[in-house]
Amino acid sequence: MLFEHKVTTEEELRSLIGQPSELVKRKVISYLDEHCRRFISLSPFIVIATSDQSGCCDASPRGDMPGFVKVIDKKHLIIPERPGNKRMDSMRNILSNPKVGLLFFIPGLGETLRVNGNACLVRDEHLLAQMAVKGRNPLIGIGVEVEECFIHCAKSLIRSRLWDADSWPERETLPLAANMLHAHAKLPDMTAEQITERLQESYTKRLY
Repeated sequence: MLFEHKVTTEEELRSLIGQPSELVKRKVISYLDEHCRRFISLSPFIVIATSDQSGCCDASPRGDMPGFVKVIDKKHLIIPERPGNKRMDSMRNILSNPKVGLLFFIPGLGETLRVNGNACLVRDEHLLAQMAVKGRNPLIGIGVEVEECFIHCAKSLIRSRLWDADSWPERETLPLAANMLHAHAKLPDMTAEQITERLQESYTKRLY
């Protein structure tokens, strides 16, 4: 058996990790205050975590210009759904299980903002029109009713040196998406070069 020593109870977990401080216990709020709103207004990138009714999970990135996620009021925000690959993993999960977790990033800042709540898929034109880019409204939005908000410490980003350009690998050593897609999809009539062209066309002509 690969994993022989599994932690199976919260009691065992607490004995290893310990208890959170009073500051950590009390940092969670149930609404978007002015600090959360400012953080969201400066964030160009989020990760949205969802799961279906069976518990199968997915984490998916979303990004646009800073403030692309719109705060409606203290308890609600909306995420525009821009053109993608049409797998719709997050949206299909939301249809069967509304629980979502959002992680907001601001480039250069170590701390992140976590927002948890209940999501739905919305087509309200007056909301979607507020998120138009180049005259194009998103076809749909992910509306979230907020249940929890809290700041997450910077340790993971400090350890990873995510924002430190000196730690980044040389560009020529990076994995190529086209090669991965070619190997995984195994389409007999499509080469890696054709996939590269297809990706570039999508990136330059179908962002909105």
